[in-house]
Amino acid sequence: MKGLCGADCDNCRNKKICKGCEASCGRPFGGFCYAYKLISEGGIEHFEKTKAEIMDQINGLGIEGMPEVTELFCLNGSFVNLEYTMDNGKQVSFLNDNDVYLGCQLEKDENRCFGVAAGRAFIIVCEYGKNGSNARLIAFVRRSFLKKKEN
Repeated sequence: MKGLCGADCDNCRNKKICKGCEASCGRPFGGFCYAYKLISEGGIEHFEKTKAEIMDQINGLGIEGMPEVTELFCLNGSFVNLEYTMDNGKQVSFLNDNDVYLGCQLEKDENRCFGVAAGRAFIIVCEYGKNGSNARLIAFVRRSFLKKKEN
């Protein structure tokens, strides 16, 4: 079975907890699914157009050493919701484990990766080591700010 976004639901390792797009009305893990929202608003064309817009916005950030983003995937928040150590020593995370975001992982070098996640209103870029260790927040940007900046 394919999800609305094209995900291969039959081979998903979360089949036991995910109810699927249609059966859950866009809340496959109990949280908000950005892809479902875009597809239900304007079809797969709207979804693909918005993904391209987000990739342009991410690439436009000009983050040093980060490869160009050429694809975004639907990612469950529990996979991408890393904790970051703030200047005051507190650990914080910014995403919801049950939501579905558009994102990707890009190799920085043999020890570190860049992680990108986007939702309706934001783009987050981080850098991390193996299994998300030593995560460092690079950018957390409101998408509305990027749209105004482009005009």
